[in-house]
Amino acid sequence: MDPRFWTPIFVSVQVVSIASVLAFLLALLASWLLKKRAFKGKILLETALMLPLVLPPTVIGFGLLMLFGRRSLIGQWYEQLFNQPIVFTVVAAVIAATVVAFPLIYQVLMNGFESVDDELEDAARQMGASEWAVLRYVSLPLAWRSLASGFTLGFARALGEFGATLMFAGSIVGVTQTIPISIYLAVETGNTLMALYWVASIILFSFLLLATVQRLKQSK
Repeated sequence: MDPRFWTPIFVSVQVVSIASVLAFLLALLASWLLKKRAFKGKILLETALMLPLVLPPTVIGFGLLMLFGRRSLIGQWYEQLFNQPIVFTVVAAVIAATVVAFPLIYQVLMNGFESVDDELEDAARQMGASEWAVLRYVSLPLAWRSLASGFTLGFARALGEFGATLMFAGSIVGVTQTIPISIYLAVETGNTLMALYWVASIILFSFLLLATVQRLKQSK
């Protein structure tokens, strides 16, 4: 097997692993806070959180460039602090993957929390449990299948991310060139065999991840 085959796989695993954890933690916080609160504009906020799920990847990539580019406040602050820009780095690839994975995880987690019996949570509060204790000892254990499914689906979504990553993080071999980008470039350069290997690998990854989700659903 050509040594070049493994490079984008290692990059993808690194980027997607970090992005999935970040997206999961952010989705967990957002879903828990929004489930427990009713306020004016909540629908607008939830709609905004779900937007990356339906927006074209190029729009997401453009938005990330505007938000984290070298001319933005965040981009300038980051460059002053770390002496390098965010754009075209592994950090940019992680951010792009996190953004596209977040809404899917958020949606699954929100459904999971909403399935938890409110009476059980209220009973824990009446016994003196703090909100953190209710989350840790009641809500999370009862919704663990949704948590696992959300993380797995978010991992699969981040693994398949292409457009936003290419625009925001570029295609740097060994740094930001993930499997989907490698497939695109291999086809463009006529390296069909290598593209086929990468296609097979990402199909295998995705199949195993989706099979895990289906198994979790059947175990309810």
